[in-house]
Amino acid sequence: MGISYLQDEAGNLIAKIAGKDSSRSIAITAHKDEIGAIVKKVRPDGKVEVRKLGGSFPWVYGEGIVDLLGDGNIVHGVLSFGSRHVSHESPQKAYEEENALKWESVWIETKLTESQLMVAGIRPGTRMVLGKHRKAPFRLGDYIASYTLDNKASLAILLSLSESLKTPPIDVYLVMTAKEEVGAIGGMYFTQMHKLEALIALEICPKSSEYPIDSDTKPVLVSQDAQGLYDEELNEKMHAAAIKIGVPIQFAVLSQFGSDASFAMKNGHVPRAACLAFPADNTHGYEIVHLEVLERCLAVVKEFCLSYA
Repeated sequence: MGISYLQDEAGNLIAKIAGKDSSRSIAITAHKDEIGAIVKKVRPDGKVEVRKLGGSFPWVYGEGIVDLLGDGNIVHGVLSFGSRHVSHESPQKAYEEENALKWESVWIETKLTESQLMVAGIRPGTRMVLGKHRKAPFRLGDYIASYTLDNKASLAILLSLSESLKTPPIDVYLVMTAKEEVGAIGGMYFTQMHKLEALIALEICPKSSEYPIDSDTKPVLVSQDAQGLYDEELNEKMHAAAIKIGVPIQFAVLSQFGSDASFAMKNGHVPRAACLAFPADNTHGYEIVHLEVLERCLAVVKEFCLSYA
């Protein structure tokens, strides 16, 4: 797109759209990391034990290929729960009928020895993510479905915004943040290093009976999450931008949720923060999102940037 960008020390990718007044700035973020797991130990028989990073659960992924991101090598393995066709004498029977399946009860089978895994750089601290081939988006009519839409759809909005946003009133930073799923580390570093008037996080919004989400095609403005309140005045500005272009908005108060924006505001890095989200089924799993809501999120955040004063 011909837009200059840089990668900072925390791994964030940062582009700046120059505004008419370069003495002021806001930022729009979308995180580029995904949830996964971390290797706790490699057993003598070569089986690999992992524990969660972010909100990951083994039963969401199911048995299948995962990638171990070793020191210079990617090792493929199968997330394994053990055989069926067993009786109460096998521990797996309890997971069929009684107990929740937890990371402590599963392993990754690579069919490599402990020494071979060591040579490949698989060790305590190695990251595990879902196998790359399992993350290809799948079209369901007007919907898109995939693992990791949480970050991929937000990044698609941000990339489209970078292509279409021209000469806003003030500078707009477009930031693809690192390590959001494990404490908004990249976003916190960015907001510590830049003086901003406001920060908007692009995010996913869980669909659940506890939240009043009544449409798949309406963007959501989050009023509060587990990290605290978002700025009500900023939400009003976002809502006004949506009304101006005829986009209906939903509001939600979310538990067990956080964003680059709420972490930054909670810790005093920005004076105002907001979160614009798209509703999704199966968040942090095999997510399903309506394509129209992504277009609407793009339209709202673009209008917000162009009308910001």
